[in-house]
Amino acid sequence: MSELEPSELQPSELESSIYLAIDLGAGSGRVIAGSHSTDKLHLEDVHRFTNEPVEIDGHLHWNWKQLTADIMDGLALAVKKYGADNIRGIGVDTWGVDHGLYNKQGKLMGQPFNYRDVRNQEVYDDTLTPDLRDLVFSQTGVQFMAINTLYQMGANVRDENIDLDDVAHFLMVPDIMNYQLTGKAVCERTNASTTQFYNPKTNDWATDVLEAFGWPADKVPPFVDAGTSLGPILPEVATATGLHPNTPVFVVGSHDTASAVAAVPVHPGSKFAYLSSGTWSLLGAEIDAPIISQASQTYNFTNEVGVFDTIRLLKNITGLWLVQECQRVWSERGEKLDFAELTRMTEQAAPLVSFIDPDDPRFATRGDMPTFVREACRDSGQVVPEGRDAVLRTITESLALKYRVVLEWLEALTGTKVERLHVIGGGGKNELLNQCIANSIERPVEVGPYEATAAGNVMMQLVASGALSSLEEGRALIRKSYGTKVFEPQADQAAAWADARERSNNLLHD
Repeated sequence: MSELEPSELQPSELESSIYLAIDLGAGSGRVIAGSHSTDKLHLEDVHRFTNEPVEIDGHLHWNWKQLTADIMDGLALAVKKYGADNIRGIGVDTWGVDHGLYNKQGKLMGQPFNYRDVRNQEVYDDTLTPDLRDLVFSQTGVQFMAINTLYQMGANVRDENIDLDDVAHFLMVPDIMNYQLTGKAVCERTNASTTQFYNPKTNDWATDVLEAFGWPADKVPPFVDAGTSLGPILPEVATATGLHPNTPVFVVGSHDTASAVAAVPVHPGSKFAYLSSGTWSLLGAEIDAPIISQASQTYNFTNEVGVFDTIRLLKNITGLWLVQECQRVWSERGEKLDFAELTRMTEQAAPLVSFIDPDDPRFATRGDMPTFVREACRDSGQVVPEGRDAVLRTITESLALKYRVVLEWLEALTGTKVERLHVIGGGGKNELLNQCIANSIERPVEVGPYEATAAGNVMMQLVASGALSSLEEGRALIRKSYGTKVFEPQADQAAAWADARERSNNLLHD
């Protein structure tokens, strides 16, 4: 077992408190147990489950009923494994932008829409005039993407099946789970900042932005900050899971990237950037105040809230979604390939032949991804990757090249030369991708921990419970707890990657 991954808790560690991290990603979910003892943080998987969207009446939704059942199963398994009296807290983090609507009776109005549903694109295309774009960015500093909550809200207003008069408020996805656990209807700021109607300068909703898309300013929830307690679980949750009725739910960085960035094992003063590598790639820097300027709007960066009043200046890049969709398509054709096998196939293909822009709109929705990749190469006049190995190699190297472009934009915005890129999240297990990144950006790439999101989740629970007092103290704990692996640029590949950057330059800068 790698030091970068969760390990089995030892009997001596069970004497200390257990904190449960509910960590929901856009492809899978998990309940992970964290234990803080002997100046180290230990993580152990309790329950993992898939998280796949479902189609209802022609629209893509999250299967919230199944997700809730899986989470409750995970909490019950934790009680059986560790004992209810040893569990000291629960924290929830999820992906960003998605939400659910609540009626005036406090009931969730249907299954939450999936951010890849096609309804958002129409609002995005129809509504965003140049003047409105300027207003939205000046108040929110958030990257323009059709998946953002703002355009989902516009779609809600247009939806004939949604009675706005009956809507009390919305909640973001992690807040929905917190509400189901505690009955507290509040919105945590790190996830609120992904909506594109949160103002990081005033720390409040940008209600005039919301109203420009038809959403009433009074149908919003109040805020809560990471590192606080929502109080104990509801009696019915205790009954269903066996948890002690006084088990508290702590507010963590509920946007999974906020939790992951909190766990980047850097030393104070380091000139670093981070790459949260998973379904999405989120590349950015941690700064003290938002950078909302013409340049950041042109580069289409986002200013999201981090824990301890930090700002995450970052750019969303379509990430391993490209590989996941290829895997899904091949699986439906009877070719069952796990990610380790996909990586082996990628290694067999000829390097640096053809490239795509991972953020090409054709890659944004579900579909025949291998065909989309081939079409993109054909449309740009490049060699068309025919085999599965060539398609995967094209994706892998294109991601690495795109990261170089975005890193240069980040340095231009912050005025700081990045010395090291920290890769966190499950995508860090792809060692070929890590090496390609190092070769592309010509700087060291330090990988780990893989479970950064869960580590950051538990870290903020320790803050809420009083066991930790600062971000620096938490990161020191992470450094003591996990090893990392460093990938250096390969000198013998420098010329080939310089040529690849030149050939892909126009494609990736469009």
